[in-house]
Amino acid sequence: MARRKVKTEDITDFKSLLKKQGYSLAGRHSAVKTCLWLRRSIKDEGECYKSVFYGIHSHRCLQMTPTLMCNQKCLHCWRPTEVDVPMPVGWDSPVEIVGSSIASQRKLVSGFGDSAPLERWNEGKNPRHVAISLSGEPTLFPHLPELVDEFKKQGLTTFVVSNGTVPEMMAKINPSQLYMSLDAPDRETYEKVCLPKSSSLWDNILKSLEVLKTKETRTVIRITLIKGVNMFDSEGYAELIKIAEPDYIEVKAYMHLGFSRKRLPREAMPSHDEVMSFSEELAEHLGYKVAEDVEVSRVVLLSKDGSVSHLI
Repeated sequence: MARRKVKTEDITDFKSLLKKQGYSLAGRHSAVKTCLWLRRSIKDEGECYKSVFYGIHSHRCLQMTPTLMCNQKCLHCWRPTEVDVPMPVGWDSPVEIVGSSIASQRKLVSGFGDSAPLERWNEGKNPRHVAISLSGEPTLFPHLPELVDEFKKQGLTTFVVSNGTVPEMMAKINPSQLYMSLDAPDRETYEKVCLPKSSSLWDNILKSLEVLKTKETRTVIRITLIKGVNMFDSEGYAELIKIAEPDYIEVKAYMHLGFSRKRLPREAMPSHDEVMSFSEELAEHLGYKVAEDVEVSRVVLLSKDGSVSHLI
């Protein structure tokens, strides 16, 4: 499938673009953003698949990133990856980031007061969960372990979603649940799909799979399937996943959103049935079972025994 090109001249002021897309900048280099499911949940109109899988209430979920920098330019990313994010002059402290992130979330949620039931609106202003996965690669933030611990001190459960390219940081962090993306069954496909800044990053991903196996926290491998691009060789994916022995595997369809629409056609989105079929093949290779699925999000959850336990 041919890759489309994005004209960088169409992306002028990066910070203005982020604000236009609904980001709230927190401190010097962090950002917060409310998602579609938070907006639905606060109106009591539905929850995202993380609610079904892990018991997370979407209107009480703070989605943030401690850095907008990334060392990959994935085809399926909804961010404007064509624009490099510079290294900040200095790093904010974890205490500052947690405070500014919660303040930003409350400010964003306050805008839903006219359309949300009062109880849910008040709940939304007091998040119980943080997803450190919004944009950029969180393991590039040098104080990530302390940031996770600071959120825990504030009574929030923590998800960290990483691309696995910084195994040393993967070894240091202990969130409530640690995700690692695995978007290719081999090095060649990885370099085509994720466009890494260094050819050594695939080797780092293999090291991170080994790190995951040693973690005491809950671990998840997430695969984003792009039809005609990386949706093949389920056995190859399985051989890599066996290195990590994760508690869960999320197999999710690429969604035609944001700037990814300028790189990939709508036809690159697999149907839920196609995601389910691939998931069942993967499960058979691994000896895992289908635990849950959410059709509207085109996502399937696998676990070792077919069960799942909620975090909250």
